[in-house]
Amino acid sequence: MAYADQQMSGNKITALVIVAILHVAVGYALVTGLAYEAIKKVKEVTSAVNIEEEKPPEEPPPPPPPKENTPPPPIVAPPPPISFNAPAPQVQTVNEAPPIPAPPAPVVALPAPPAAPPPPRFTPKAAVPKGNPGSWATPNDYPSRALREEREGTTGFRVTIGADGKVTDCQITRSSGSPDLDEAACTNIRRRARFAPATDGEGNPTTGSYSNAVRWVIPKD
Repeated sequence: MAYADQQMSGNKITALVIVAILHVAVGYALVTGLAYEAIKKVKEVTSAVNIEEEKPPEEPPPPPPPKENTPPPPIVAPPPPISFNAPAPQVQTVNEAPPIPAPPAPVVALPAPPAAPPPPRFTPKAAVPKGNPGSWATPNDYPSRALREEREGTTGFRVTIGADGKVTDCQITRSSGSPDLDEAACTNIRRRARFAPATDGEGNPTTGSYSNAVRWVIPKD
């Protein structure tokens, strides 16, 4: 503001000086009879000099007010001072005797695996029928009722043979659909069937089994 006031005062002084010069010139023109020329010159000088009052510079706008919701900056605590005056650790040398090594663990011998059984001296054999199995149940053994009713079928069986080659048991594995036909099959097989008994690895007779089937068909006259 002081600089602007000083500039304005200088301009005013300059204007006053120019006005005074103009007055002197006018007076001189009146005296010398050159009033017309003086007035013309005064107009030229007056139009040539245009004193404008300089505007003071605009002040910058004030800064915006701080926001109320802006959180204050966090307070950071200064790090604790580090002390370098800690005493150096003391190293003590202790003479200790070397540890006594542990005795070696005893070696336990594993038992030998059991010896494999010796191979059989003989090849085991299954029981074998003696004679023709078809003769164990014949058309003459056909149950009379099943014959009258003309019932036919196939009876599957399995027999157990003893060491003497005789049948000790008979089981029906497939029914013919007629209980009397199945019963007739096992009854006649127990009575007539004979076998060469089965043998084990030593060649001795042993029990065995045999399976087959009887087909019941009505004989033609």
